[in-house]
Amino acid sequence: MIKTPRANRLHIGIYGRRNAGKSTIINRLTNQEISIVSPVAGTTTDAVEKAMEFLPVGPVVFIDTAGIDDTGELGEKRIKKTEKIFDRTDIALIVCDFQGWCEYEKKLFEEFKKRNIPVVAIVNKIDLNNISDFNRQEIEKYTKNIILTSAKTDKNLVHNIKKSLIENIPDDFINPPSILGDIIKPKDTVILVVPVDKEAPKGRLILPQVQCIRDILDNNCKAFVVKETELADAILELKTQPKLVVTDSQAFKEVDATVPEEIPLTSFSILFARIKGDLTEFYKGAESIDTLKDGDKVLICESCTHHPIEDDIARVKIPRLIKLKTKKEIEFVHHSGHDFPQDLKEYRLIIHCGACMTNRREILSRIMKAKDANVPLTNYGIAIAYCLGILKRAIAPFVHGEGDIY
Repeated sequence: MIKTPRANRLHIGIYGRRNAGKSTIINRLTNQEISIVSPVAGTTTDAVEKAMEFLPVGPVVFIDTAGIDDTGELGEKRIKKTEKIFDRTDIALIVCDFQGWCEYEKKLFEEFKKRNIPVVAIVNKIDLNNISDFNRQEIEKYTKNIILTSAKTDKNLVHNIKKSLIENIPDDFINPPSILGDIIKPKDTVILVVPVDKEAPKGRLILPQVQCIRDILDNNCKAFVVKETELADAILELKTQPKLVVTDSQAFKEVDATVPEEIPLTSFSILFARIKGDLTEFYKGAESIDTLKDGDKVLICESCTHHPIEDDIARVKIPRLIKLKTKKEIEFVHHSGHDFPQDLKEYRLIIHCGACMTNRREILSRIMKAKDANVPLTNYGIAIAYCLGILKRAIAPFVHGEGDIY
């Protein structure tokens, strides 16, 4: 579990005003000096993250944030960085001192409520105050999950936080969706087409490929892994027809031509679009490619950061396919990592990566922001399949008889 990808971990954000005790709490939870603790307000300037195994909760990422009441020009920038953490928070810990909740805590709660994020209130520094003066009822108007504590002296702090986390863990973390489990059955064979190109790490497979292999094994099925050049031979060598072929999107055209029509075909990117985001929204977003006009801006987002290579999928291949499809002069803008533009109205389309390095909460937040800005959003694999004219085949494994995508 130490090697659990960050995208599969429960993201726990710690929020509050300056000097509320956030950094002391994360140091207690991790049993390490993760964040600097100081009586000087505003010591935590950037979000501090720690991935760990937090038994019995499981693999988590704790995120210590800057004070939400920071001031000055730099303070405003710190607050904006803190607000970006909202997008990937699965559970929020709002820390306040014994004075209770003021406008800052209330605004935090309302933001998390809007996003359907569970909130635990931690009232710190009870060792410095008279507990009879505490107005619990004021906080209970917002959340019943309240912990009274002293981050410095309370021996039960970690136990009490664990208990609250367990009580509020989202269902999709306890029972994460299977990547392929609902479209295959035991003893099925799945062929995975894994090109070994410049973007493939030497000696390794990329994360979506590894996770799909594990999911196939977990569902008591057989995984047949080949390069695109060996695909035709692999299909002929099998005694029974494979239940499904999954390909890297960059080999979609060649694989589509090789795999007989009666064998279902999709891509790793589309599989992850389904479990990380909203496949229906991504499908609708791809249809907007045909509406692009000269001079339109298209935003291409990558969850991870890497040095662009020759014929890079985001910077070369997808722009080339879209220009060939539309015959228009499109301007492409690229963003990497957790940064996501606040103002999306200048874009006519957003194309997102498969998000194997990003948790589902962040992708759903981005979908929400795109819808609020009335900007269509799709993903790499779906956009590529659309431009190649094979999208209907690529999503067919996830279509009900009534035509609904699941």
